[in-house]
Amino acid sequence: MIDHFLQLIKSSKHVVVLTGAGISTPSGIPDFRSPTGLYSKYPEDIFDIEYFYRDTKGFYKFCKEILIPMADVKPNAAHFMLAKLEQKGILKAVITQNIDGLHQKAGSRNVIELHGSVYEYYCTRCSKQFSISSVKEMLGISDLPLCSCSGVIKPKIVFFGESLPQEALYDAQDHSKRCDLMIVMGSSLVVYPAAQLPFIAKMNGAKVLIVNKGKTGFDDLCDLKIQEDLSLFAEKCFMADPGLFS
Repeated sequence: MIDHFLQLIKSSKHVVVLTGAGISTPSGIPDFRSPTGLYSKYPEDIFDIEYFYRDTKGFYKFCKEILIPMADVKPNAAHFMLAKLEQKGILKAVITQNIDGLHQKAGSRNVIELHGSVYEYYCTRCSKQFSISSVKEMLGISDLPLCSCSGVIKPKIVFFGESLPQEALYDAQDHSKRCDLMIVMGSSLVVYPAAQLPFIAKMNGAKVLIVNKGKTGFDDLCDLKIQEDLSLFAEKCFMADPGLFS
């Protein structure tokens, strides 16, 4: 199955990858919906924009425990595999639902972040920009980071109830239309509009491969489904065809 997966990559001219939380769980970042995921410990509306404004201190307690520590997490073999494929000119773009920045840490350059980044923050009143380190420093002395204008600081991530950044969405849809191979890695494909991208690719003649430990909303339509831990799968790919990643 791995040989088939790699052969499809090598025979394609425009490969695009869509990643979700499952690619980062081997690095220690919890996913959302598994038995030990974020929603088993925190409210399921923790990423709703209404929750953010209703209980901003509650959100920042979660932010301090889960989001801020993402800055110290290291990428795993799956992230490095995609960076290698991009460096060889095979992979044209990584479209990610993740906010952890691990693709960039691994060396990927053309990363389309549909849901924003945990590294960027801004004031909801005056729009002043803040870094993750400055917000971390604020949270060390207060349970609510505020701008000098007294405005609430918000992470530059897309909450449920907010629109996706239009440029990122346009780029993702454009790659989905133009690719001849889309690989979905670590996404259950239940959150839209990201979950629509494999449909766009398929409708435009591309093959769709899925590597994910659980079921997805596209299992019955994909050309190949591999159910495995993403980091272990990447290590097997490295061993199966070292020349492809050298």
